[in-house]
Order: sequence, then structure tokens, then C-alpha cells
Amino acid sequence: MKTLLLASVLAALVRPPVPLAAPHADARLQGPAGAGAERPRAAVDTAWVAPKGRTLAVAAGGDLQEALDRAAPGDVITLQAGAVYRGPFTLSAKTGSGWIVVRTNAADADLPPPGTRIDPSFARRMPKLESGSGAVIQTGPGAHHYRFLGIEIRPAAGSFLYGLVALGNEESDADRLPHHIIIDRCYLHGDPRKGARRGIALNSKDTAVIDSWLADFKEVGADSQAIGGWNGPGPFKIVNNHLEGAGENVIFGGSPPTIPELVPSDIEVRDNHLYKPLAWKADDPSFEGSRWSVKNIFELKNARRVLVEHNVLENNWADAQNGFGILFTVRTEGDVAPWAVVQDVTFTNNVVRNTASGINILGIDNLSPGRAGRTMRLEIANNLFVDVGTKDREGSGTLFQILNGATGVTIEHNTAFHTGSIISADMAPSPGLVFRDNIVEHNVYGVFGSGQGTGLPALEHYFPRFVFRKNVVVANPSRRQYPADNFYPSSLERVGFIDREHGDFRLGAKSPFRRAATDGADVGADLARLPPPQNAVPVASLTLPPG
Repeated sequence: MKTLLLASVLAALVRPPVPLAAPHADARLQGPAGAGAERPRAAVDTAWVAPKGRTLAVAAGGDLQEALDRAAPGDVITLQAGAVYRGPFTLSAKTGSGWIVVRTNAADADLPPPGTRIDPSFARRMPKLESGSGAVIQTGPGAHHYRFLGIEIRPAAGSFLYGLVALGNEESDADRLPHHIIIDRCYLHGDPRKGARRGIALNSKDTAVIDSWLADFKEVGADSQAIGGWNGPGPFKIVNNHLEGAGENVIFGGSPPTIPELVPSDIEVRDNHLYKPLAWKADDPSFEGSRWSVKNIFELKNARRVLVEHNVLENNWADAQNGFGILFTVRTEGDVAPWAVVQDVTFTNNVVRNTASGINILGIDNLSPGRAGRTMRLEIANNLFVDVGTKDREGSGTLFQILNGATGVTIEHNTAFHTGSIISADMAPSPGLVFRDNIVEHNVYGVFGSGQGTGLPALEHYFPRFVFRKNVVVANPSRRQYPADNFYPSSLERVGFIDREHGDFRLGAKSPFRRAATDGADVGADLARLPPPQNAVPVASLTLPPG
């Protein structure tokens, strides 16, 4: 199956992403588990606000920290394109709500316009902020209203940093958190040989990362991420970025928050390319020699009201974890955070490709002594899964793993090509599963429940009050094992794709599954709502700067 051919089909079909739904005034209006995931209630405003203050020009070799200390709200700090400024640098709180803009002195016309992702070929137009120890950019208590535009942020040559941008530092009071920070069209990267643990720590409020390129966040023997957050309430906007992280490209949770009862909330993750280079994979011909610790592409351990929409999530394999690309797995960190939830998550209109296994869902933290932590109200809708469990990815090839009491999971209108089970279930039952209007492959075990076998026994035991309707289950050896109100073609050829071999997964005019879904639409994903291929620019196609 050719990625370029798939991309060309998607390019012809793409529509703009679906906008955020109107938020509910009160989460209680959502009703019981299974009533549908609530969308984010708040969003970060990243509209450009024209500065009205002074321009502070810092020449090559000048003192950026002095300029940051002197700047007032509304000021612009300009830095020399191509010059190196050695930190670390600390952002401090100012009186007032005007933005302090830190930017390249290159002309606006020399950068991509707002809403367009930058890439490393623009590095020569960017000033370089770097540090040999400690985060390049860190925040003082309550620092707010800083916008970075057209900046390269990196370790000093040959250095390994634990973080490049550290927004927040174990505050125990939410009023002391940094807030209103925007990273806009910036290039952040670890050392190409030594890596770096984390690009941006989002332990903050009202923070956005937009139109940027984050690469080479990788480490041996520990988790590394492009973006991670655990001690900030949000809202967060992560939109239209290229994001590379070996451990997890993006994660929320994973460390106990130091602010009691904190759950990162109101999170937008849209229009990004979450990507692991195959040069990190030991058995790939492009392998560069270091076996970085690889886990997954996207993970939530403590998060609420999350929209993951219109992204390309690409390349994941079994290494330091078992190969699932996306994890919705609540963790209380040994009951240090017993309030942790993964709740009201919408995963929609994404392309997931080249991963050892698909999505892993954990309802109750099995490592919690007090049986604390809950995962509930997940919507997984209108996604395309391609090459899940390909032979060189190891892993199980399972599409969905649902464990230990996840409540209110809805999976609908997805199209998937995978080598393992449709669903694998274990531990406590997960009530309220809705599985409808999907195109999936049965393979050996189909819907499988530990100790229950395949099909109806697994569904009835592990998913009380389940709905399983109008799915196309390909090559099922015994349709009597499943509810009758589904479709069981004997092969992928009988599904009636327009041109499956060349990546066109729309249903042709003669497909028996056109307009056969529960809502009168075609069964499977609507490809016209998926991301355009420019969200997955091959790194090899870029002209990268030296070093």
C-alpha cells in the first residue's frame, strides 16, 4: 500500500476540519456514562494582537535576559536572525495584560504566514536560543503574556537537556502558574546525537503551541516527549505542529501533580503530524545506531475534555512498551493523585498508520491500591487506521484493547486495516460499549474476551448493554458468533472499495455498504474529513540546515 498514493487521494478529498462544538455550561448536562464525550469548554485565543509598545533590539552577542527583565507589556524584543543567545532565560511576571513578543528580526514575509507550519529550512532566519544545562526558557511565578515567534530553541552543541521550555516548576498553588504563553512558528529540537528529554512542559494555564516544528526528543532508558504536561489545568492548544518524541510524542499525566485535585483540561490537539522517524528503529534500513526508548504516539493518563482531531499519527513499534500507538489509560501514580481521570475524550477525523497495535483503553487504574482513577466517555469516530500490526512492527496488531471497567466508549464510522483482533477485553467489564458503522477485519479472534472466547460470549460478558450494529466485519469464519445486524463479507475485495490497492478506501457506487450505516451514511470513515497529506511532510523532502 503506497503512502504517496494514499496521500494523493486524501488531497483530492480534504475538507476543512470540523469546528469545536459549542461547549456545555455544566458537565452534569452530559448525563450518565455513555451519553457522549463533552468537548472542551474553553479554548486558547491565539489571534495576533499588534504590539503597541517599544521595540527592544538585541544585537548578536547582546543580553537577552536584560531585555526580558526590562520589557513591559506591549513591547517587542527583536533578535538577530542566525545569532546565538546563550541562556538559560527566565520569564518573569509583569503588571498588565499586554503581550511581550520575542521574535526574529527577519521580515514577516520571510516566514510562513500565520496558520502555516514552519519547518527546519527556515532556521537561517531564526535567532538561536540555547543552553548547556537547565531549560533554555523557564518561568518565574505567575509569568504571563509572552509570545515567541520565529525562534529556534535548542541545546548547546553536544549537550543533553531534560527540557527546552519549562512552563511551570512544581507549583502547589494554581495562582502561581505561568499563563498566556504562545509558541508560534518556532523550531525546537534536541541534539541530533544525544537527544533531549522534552521539548515543552505544559505545566501552565492558557498556553498554545502552534505552527511549529519539534524534533529529536529522544532518550535511552527513559521517557521522552515533544510535549508533556501534568501540573497545569489548561486550557491548551496544540495545533498544526510537527511533533517527534520517542517515548510519547504528546502526553498528559504521567507524573503526579503538585496542585491538589488538578486534572489537565480543555485540550485541543488538531492538525498535527505526530511522527517517529524510522531511523530510530533498530531493524530499519535507515537506523542511525541509537535505540531510543519508544513507547507510543499519544497518551492520556490524567486529562479531561480533550479533542484530538484531524491529525496524522505515524510510526510506532514494540520496544519499551507493547506497541499500542494511542493510550487512554488512567493512572493515579500509586494513588498520589487518586482524583485522576481520563474523561470526555473525542478522537476523530485522524489518520493512524504504521503502528504495532491501535488504541489501548484502561478503565480503572489496575496499579491503584484504592482502585481509584476512572476512564469514561470516549468517542472514537471517523478515523482511518492503516497498517496496524504490519509484520515488521511486532506487537499484537490488535485494533482496540479495552480493559478493566472503561465506561461509555463509543467507536463508530472507522475504517481499519489490521492484523490482530478487532477488540481484546480483559479484567472488569466495561459497560455501555457502542460499536457501530465500522469497517474492520476479523482475523483470527475478532472480538475476543479473556476466558470467554470470541464474539457474543465476549461481548455479553465484558460489555454489558453493548451496541454492536451495522459493522462490516471482513472474513469472519462464523457470522453466528456475532449479532445479526451486521455485515460479513468474505474478503476485502467484497467490501467494494474504489481502489484499495492504491489507497482509495471510499466505497464504490456498487458497494453493498453504501448508505447502509445506522445514520444512513456509508459504513466506515468519510475520507473527505481526514487530514491533508501536507500534515505529513516527509522529513527527507526538506532542505535541512547544517548542524
